[in-house]
Amino acid sequence: MADARRAGRNKRVFAALDLGTNNCRLLIAQPSSRGFKVIDGFSRIVRLGEGVTSAGTLSEEAIQRTIDALKICATKMKRRRVSHARCVATEAARSAYNSGEFLNRVREGTGIHMEIISSREEAELTLTGCFSLLDSSLDHTLMFDVGGGSAEFVWSRIGGAGQPEIEGWTSLPCGVVTLTERHGQKEFTPDEYEFLVNEVMNMLRPFDAQFGIASQIALGRAQMVGTAGTVTTIAGVNMSLPRYNRSRVDGSWLGFKAVERISRDLAEKSYDERAAYPCIGHNRADLVVAGCAVLEAVCRLWPAGRLRVADRGVREGILSVMAGQPRATCDGAIAFAAE
Repeated sequence: MADARRAGRNKRVFAALDLGTNNCRLLIAQPSSRGFKVIDGFSRIVRLGEGVTSAGTLSEEAIQRTIDALKICATKMKRRRVSHARCVATEAARSAYNSGEFLNRVREGTGIHMEIISSREEAELTLTGCFSLLDSSLDHTLMFDVGGGSAEFVWSRIGGAGQPEIEGWTSLPCGVVTLTERHGQKEFTPDEYEFLVNEVMNMLRPFDAQFGIASQIALGRAQMVGTAGTVTTIAGVNMSLPRYNRSRVDGSWLGFKAVERISRDLAEKSYDERAAYPCIGHNRADLVVAGCAVLEAVCRLWPAGRLRVADRGVREGILSVMAGQPRATCDGAIAFAAE
């Protein structure tokens, strides 16, 4: 009987697709004794949200780039005979007026049924995907996800069973694409960079005051987990990796002194100089400085000294839920609105 159940479980193939403002990322996995085992994946920078801040709509060029990437995802899912899939879109699709038309074109062009999830569910799934990196000996966790169109911050208490109980969360308009487009150019003067850091800090102060996050961090009772491209990129640069290596970056620690040193160094360099870093390249060279500003603002406001780096998030959260693992929930939590 046990062998039959195991055989049935192994026939199931899960897929999780996360379409963000900047990236299109797919994971395909099978259930395992530890939750799930990844058997295939895909990632491409598509910049779906390029220009959305000013135009309010997804551009034809961005839509076509994204559909081209999603066709590859559809082929992979078909080849792997995926039995259960969830494909979600986040901030760019949430904020664009023509997102309905975009989803129809995706379905017609690729066969993929995308759904737009709320910032709340995005935060829940991201934290769920990071469960295994949390230290259950600490009282609280501050998890942040610096995306392309927005940044999500989740403040959680570690429950008795070791699972985080979300007390508050917020989504702020300080994603790397949003801030870069607002700046209007690829280069930053020292004053411009400092202004950006202070702007993000001011966005975060009300959230900090609401939950007393800084005081908990000062008492050594809270841990910090950072996910998404900015944190993983800075970690890769800090390690001087000849090329990005997820197995080395995911779960590593990033000290705040290294964040300040690398962020200031990158902010002072030209676009071409930033692009020369193997973990940055031309696809991220124009966005990384805005990401550095968000990361440095976080480190200044909440000086924990170091943070856990997570190259995981929504996709891993979706797969964990599919595999039957507990899911983080914002039920009863305070949704803190940006002013």
